[in-house]
This record gives sequence, structure tokens and C-alpha cells, in this order.
Amino acid sequence: MKVMINDEIKKTCVIYIIISVVFTTIAFMESPGYGKLTLLLCIIFIIIYILNMKIRYKQISNLTDDLNKILHGDDKIEIDAYSEGELSILKSEIHKMTIRMRDQQQKLLEDKVYLADSIADISHQIRTPLTSINLLVAILSDPNITQDRKIRSINEIYSLLSKIDWLVTSLLKMSKIDAKTVIFNKEKILMVDFINKAIEPLTVPIEIREQQLIVEASGNFYGDISWTQEAVINIVKNCMEHTPKGGTITILASENALFTEIIISDNGPGIKEEDLPHIFERFYKGENSSDKSFGIGLSLSRMIIMSQNGIIKAENITPCGAKFIIRFYKGAV
Repeated sequence: MKVMINDEIKKTCVIYIIISVVFTTIAFMESPGYGKLTLLLCIIFIIIYILNMKIRYKQISNLTDDLNKILHGDDKIEIDAYSEGELSILKSEIHKMTIRMRDQQQKLLEDKVYLADSIADISHQIRTPLTSINLLVAILSDPNITQDRKIRSINEIYSLLSKIDWLVTSLLKMSKIDAKTVIFNKEKILMVDFINKAIEPLTVPIEIREQQLIVEASGNFYGDISWTQEAVINIVKNCMEHTPKGGTITILASENALFTEIIISDNGPGIKEEDLPHIFERFYKGENSSDKSFGIGLSLSRMIIMSQNGIIKAENITPCGAKFIIRFYKGAV
């Protein structure tokens, strides 16, 4: 009998037998009838105990088999497989643990796929400017190159290296936000000062494009100034690149009791309807995107904004142009 393999059960049976012998002996000393009755009851009690242990032992064995199947990913525990009691509670907890483990396993698989895709995208994004740099270096190695061509090639190399540096820096920032290692500070600044400081690096490129930048700001901004300014500048830069020469970019910023709102719009061609649901996705490049675009600026902006209890959405405006609406809520939404 397999149940008797268990040392604890064997010891318990021995104790019960000794107790039975003692009480049966005492009962026989009082009366043979009492002795027989006591012996019968002790035997019945021991048999019931052994049968009960056998049933429990079988349930434990079945539970062990189920766990083995789970470890090998072959099966799952049926919810009604065990009766009420301690084993049922144990089975329920194991079942919950199994569900969590499978969810984690699925998440890990998804993360691996996402990581593989991201690495492939990053490799592609970096390979393109590196290929151009290699071609430019080959041109520079030509002994017959003119001075004018040499200067242009060097400037192009500097420009490509700057783009690679920006790409790597942006990806590192995104990875930090993904890993939740970034601590966003809560600071207060006048909205007009916040906007002016954010767009300062773009004032010269906007002037070169002969574009007009209109800023109307009121109230205060509450949040991480440096990170949020980076989010704003990426959006303004996107509008600048998609607005024609002589076009207009407008920034309207205000504050109310519920939220701080920043609306950035342009009078360019707008966003293709099929691109609207995807423009904040990492490495996504719409139909109107330039060859110089990496497709991560808007994605980084969205991560920064959402990490500060904010939202961002994009839409087209009539008769032409695109509009980005940013809101930072002052309470839970």
C-alpha cells in the first residue's frame, strides 16, 4: 500500500495501534464484552484513518502530477478537480499562481518580440546615416577632390553625426522612461516663460524658413520643465518641418482649474487620415515624413506627457493644417 510509504503515516498508525492495544487490554480486564467492542472500534477507527489518508495521499499525488504538467506547459489544473478543504485552498492558490506565471511568460515573450523589433528598427535607423558617412569618407579620400566639395562633405558628415547622436540620446531617454527610472519633478513657471524657453532652439530655423510663429500664453505651468520642454519642442519641430515656406505655427497655452492646456497648430498639409492613429508610435513614419525623420520625436513627446498625468492627441483642422492638443491634469483622470 503506497500510503504506508509515508513515514509520518506509519508512525501515526503505530501510535494508534499502541493506544488501541492499551485501551483494549483495559477493557478486557473490565469485561470481555467491553474488550471486544473496544477492539472493534479501534480497528474501525484505524481502517477509517488509513482509508482517509489513502484518499488524501491520492489527491496529493494528483496535485503533484498537475504541477508537473504545469511546469512542462502541458495542461492546467481544473477548478473543480478537488473537494473543499485544505487541498482545495492549496489548489486554488496554485491555480492563481499559474495564471500569473502564464501572464508573465506571455508578457516576457511580447517584450522579447518588441525588443527584437526595436533593435531591428534602431539598426536600420543608424545604418542609413552610417552608409552615407561611409560614402562621404570615400569621397574625401579621393586625392582629386575639390576644396568646395571637401567642405560640403565634411559639413554633411557633421550633420549626419549630429542626427545619430540625437537618435541615440532620444532612445536612451525613451528607455529610461520605459524602465520608470525617470523622476519627473513638479515645478512652477509662468506659461509664457515656459513656452519661450522651449521654442528658443527653433527660432532660427523658423526664421530661415520664413515662417511665422505666434505664441499666446497665460497662467502657469506645473510639471517637469526640462522634460516637458523637450516634448513641446519635438512637436513644434514636427509642425515646422511640415509647414511650407512662409507658413504659420501657432502655440496657444492656458491654465484653468482642471488642467493646463497647450495647443500647437500649423497651416501645413495636415496629417493623412490613415496616419492619425499611428503618429505617436515608435519609429512610425507617415506618408508626408521627410527622409531625415527617424519617427521617434512624437513618440518621445507622448511618453513624457503621459508620464506626468497628461494626454496628447492630434487632429486635422479646416481648411488645412494639423493640431496637437496637450493637457496636464491637476488631479486624477
